[in-house]
Amino acid sequence: MSFYRTHIYPHIVNMLGDPEPIRRIRRQVVASAQGTVLEIGVGPGPNFAHYDSSKVSKLFALEPNPGMIRMADRQRRQTSLDIEFLDLPGERIPLPEASVDTVVSTFTMCTIPDVLEAIRGVKRVLKPGGKFIFFEHGLAPDPQIHGWQKRSEPITHHLFEGCTVTRHIPSLITQAGFEIKEISSGYLAPFPKALTYCFWGTAA
Repeated sequence: MSFYRTHIYPHIVNMLGDPEPIRRIRRQVVASAQGTVLEIGVGPGPNFAHYDSSKVSKLFALEPNPGMIRMADRQRRQTSLDIEFLDLPGERIPLPEASVDTVVSTFTMCTIPDVLEAIRGVKRVLKPGGKFIFFEHGLAPDPQIHGWQKRSEPITHHLFEGCTVTRHIPSLITQAGFEIKEISSGYLAPFPKALTYCFWGTAA
């Protein structure tokens, strides 16, 4: 792995990835996780503080970047959660079929190369009746903003480890076999609109 990916990029994500509008939605969606939980792409661990430890019996934290894991481990030590780190890519979830009650993904699906395979992996590990909680940025509905997203995507792809801002997250989730139960969307965070159109909700 490159020095940028393991030592610089995690600090950029830690500094820019959790402004108050984003944090407010994190608190809202992550708190509904329960039982045995898998979080894919935990990054530096901003979600850990928002889990309800009285409802979560175990948290599997999947993150392939060792620099992110070092930062997330510091967040882990500030909680009472039982957290086990998994370090394989999101396309290959190293858990048995139907083994978790909740899967959480926040700002992860933009960076996974084979995102459909990853979402199918989420479906595989969820128990019947389990819940998929998502909070992702993606394709904006406004044609002008969409144009800016396409023009700026080579930059975000390079700077943010493969970040693809033109994915329509709800379509990907349903294409992988889920039914979306709740969804909201809108522009969040004090950054350019091309980077901040988000979808959040639950699927089953």
